[in-house]
This record gives sequence, C-alpha cells and structure tokens, in this order.
Amino acid sequence: MSELESLEALESEAREAIAGADGVQQLVEVRARYLGRKGSVAAYLRGVGKLAPEARGPAGQAANAAKQRIEDWVAARRAELERDATGRSLAEHRYDTSLPGAGAPHGRLHPLTWVLRDAVEFFSALGFSVEEGPEVETDWNNFGALNFPDDHPARDVQDTFFVEGGHVLRTHTSPVQVRTMTGRTPPFRFIAPGRVYRYDNDATHAPMFHQVEGFLVDDRTTFADLKGVLYAFARHMFGADTELRFRAHFFPFTEPSAEIDFSWPGGWLEWGGCGMIHPHVLANCGIDPDRWQGWAFGMGLDRTAMQRFGIPHIRHLFEGDVRVLEQV
Repeated sequence: MSELESLEALESEAREAIAGADGVQQLVEVRARYLGRKGSVAAYLRGVGKLAPEARGPAGQAANAAKQRIEDWVAARRAELERDATGRSLAEHRYDTSLPGAGAPHGRLHPLTWVLRDAVEFFSALGFSVEEGPEVETDWNNFGALNFPDDHPARDVQDTFFVEGGHVLRTHTSPVQVRTMTGRTPPFRFIAPGRVYRYDNDATHAPMFHQVEGFLVDDRTTFADLKGVLYAFARHMFGADTELRFRAHFFPFTEPSAEIDFSWPGGWLEWGGCGMIHPHVLANCGIDPDRWQGWAFGMGLDRTAMQRFGIPHIRHLFEGDVRVLEQV
C-alpha cells in the first residue's frame, strides 16, 4: 500500500470514528487518537521524513490537508452533538405556558404588629383611647413625675440609656401617662402602646422591647376593676384557659402594686406590673388625689407574642427570620 493510500485509509477510519461518537467526551477522545501528539496523523508525518526527497513535499501537503479535514469533521460533529443535547434538555424541561403561573408569596404581619393591633382593638372596645409619646423623654416625665426618688436604681447607667441634654430613652410607656393626664380633668381612660429601652439581654429580655400602658382615673374605680380588666385582657390574648397570678410588689408610681405572671413552660413568666396610681403622681399631673383615684398597668407585648405564638426566645422577634412570620 502506497503512502497516499495509507493516508486515505487513515482519513476514512477517522471520519467513521468521528461520525460514530455519541458524546462530546467520546469525540474528544477520537480527536486525540488521530490528531494528538501521539496520534495517527502525527505518526504519519514523522514517517514523511523517511521518504525520498521528491516524495516528501506531496506527502506532507496531503497529510496537512487530511489533518484539516479531520479538524473540520470534529468541529461539525461537536456542533451536532451540542445541538442534540440542547434539544434533549429543552424537551425534558419543557415549560407549559398554558399552566397557571405560580403566585407570589403573601405578605404577613409581624407577630408584634398582630399582638399590638389585637390589644388596641380589645381596649378600644372598652372605651379606652390610644395615646402616643416620644421615645426620647425628659427625666421628669420618665422618672420625676412618676415618684422615682433621685437615688432610685433605675436612674443609673446600668439600667437606663441616657442621651444628650439630660434626656433618656424611655424605660417604660408611663411617661405617656404623665403627658396625657397633665392638663386634663378626669374621668378618662387611655392606653399607650410603644417601644421602650433598658439594659436587658437574655431569652426573655431585650434592650428594646414593647409595652402597652393602660390607665383609668375616675372617682370610684378600684383594684378589683383593674384585676377584672386584666383577666379579660389575658383571656382575649391567650385563650379562656389562661392562668394568671398576682404578686405583691413595689413600684414608685403605684400603691398598692402587683406584678402579673402567666403560666409558661417550666413555670411562670412575668407579664407586667400594675396597681393603683400613687397620689403623688396624680398631684404631679395637676389632679386632686383627694377627689380622684385610678389604676394603671404596663404589659410586655413581646412576651405576649412569645406566649401566643410559641416563640422561645425574645430575640427571634427581631432577627428577620421568615419562619417567625409564618407562625402568624
């Protein structure tokens, strides 16, 4: 067999192998077998040097032409294989445009927003108006008017966030009580929901949390009325089987005073404080304590949400985890 016949046979063999490749990887292997450094065409070219001088030129030209044709066949087969793969992929993942589209996820209220609105709705039904106040308060509204002595621990930096000008980030919503009662004549009843700030940080405390303050002043209300309202509020927020307990306590702004706990896995959890408004607080707001009396309470809305939706750690309310929202 002559050199040219040998080259034609090699070229025919390569063409059949390229046409028979059923994947890109197999095609790469076929190309390497014929056009690689140790491939058949390279071996043929190495043999050209052994030919007679007059035969080397035509043999080399024929080998290079065969090499180019093999490259063209490989490129054409690669394009064909890639088109087939794309077609199969489109067929397997065909999108039926006649099907209804996927709906966007629905937005949800944050658990705290839900609890706040529910509390406002409950007290509005009892005739309470809703009042608001600033979160940066004067020392007088936050402490002085509420009968806090100058040496009370709440006035220390380990309990309270102080800002410039002698102001504080309010530690409770009770300053709204002072602002609302000053200059008004009883009877009246209000609630004041909002954010408050203290140096607290554990599973049931946060440096920023939410309260709903409530207070009522007239000439005949009693502590029994206060307990009745709070029991009704607890049943509304937690259900008819809610267990509450009142513990005697001390607050500068109420007398007598009590803390309220609700049942919690493993024991009791403090919900808030309450009591009869101290006569000094009424007097500081320009209300005659000999004629008027009232009661007040401050309940934690964050703990209300924790109890209502089974949230074990108060920080979960502020981490932006969508799973918390999905519980509502």
